[in-house]
Amino acid sequence: MLVDEDVPTVLGRLRVRVGGEGPAMLFWPSLLMDGSMWTAQADHFADTHRVVLVDPPGHGASEALERTFTFDECAKCVVQVLDALDIDKVHFVGNSWGGMIGGTFAARYPDRVATATLMNCTASPAGLYQKVKYEALRVVAPWFGGIRGPLVRPAVDAFVGRTLRRTKPDVLAWITAQVRKVDVLSIRWAVVSVVPRRPDQHALVSEITAPALVIAGTEDATFPPAEGRRMASAIPGARYELLPDTAHLAAVESPDQVNALMDSLLASYTQDSQAQPREDGA
Repeated sequence: MLVDEDVPTVLGRLRVRVGGEGPAMLFWPSLLMDGSMWTAQADHFADTHRVVLVDPPGHGASEALERTFTFDECAKCVVQVLDALDIDKVHFVGNSWGGMIGGTFAARYPDRVATATLMNCTASPAGLYQKVKYEALRVVAPWFGGIRGPLVRPAVDAFVGRTLRRTKPDVLAWITAQVRKVDVLSIRWAVVSVVPRRPDQHALVSEITAPALVIAGTEDATFPPAEGRRMASAIPGARYELLPDTAHLAAVESPDQVNALMDSLLASYTQDSQAQPREDGA
């Protein structure tokens, strides 16, 4: 059972859902999603780990945003959540926006991260088209109370591929419902911060020392496999995995495969930690 907690951060009050016992795992979702996108992972890992599902700034039950932010501020939010929950070191898991923040967090706070699982993300800056398109959202968003009508299809298309549309109508319905319920006036600040204003992080992620797993989907139109592969290549020793018939929300669309890959990473980390000699030389 997960318990709701509110944590004050540099980007406002964040709602987190916490449950389970053991080494901590913190999950940060994609834009337009809240912590519930990690339900399959929470169910899988809560028997052996303390899971922390984050509603990111401006999303879900977290406080609404009123300005743009930097990736460093998001990484600081992770630290503030860990401090509030008395967690020293965490296995970080992120999708898209969450994956980018995972890269920032792992590089900036190496002593606080055990492993980093980064899904459906990029370390590249936005191209000119994305910069113009999504900067415009900040201007037109006040005309909309939510994502509805003609805005729904393009928003959902950013998350789903042909296989999901054909074979998983229940997942498609869940994603569509998540998109429809967002507060556009709040999330517009996150969208602008994460899409047109995101930094080039290849040099930064090259400083990551924790074991890292980068997961991409063959049908991800938002960040195609080449983006994930390039990000993984920039992280020393990172493992890259490409999931077939999977689009932008791998943890929702292909939870069994994602959980198995994460199980493998966690097992390797545990084995390596146990194999390290103690400080007394034993």
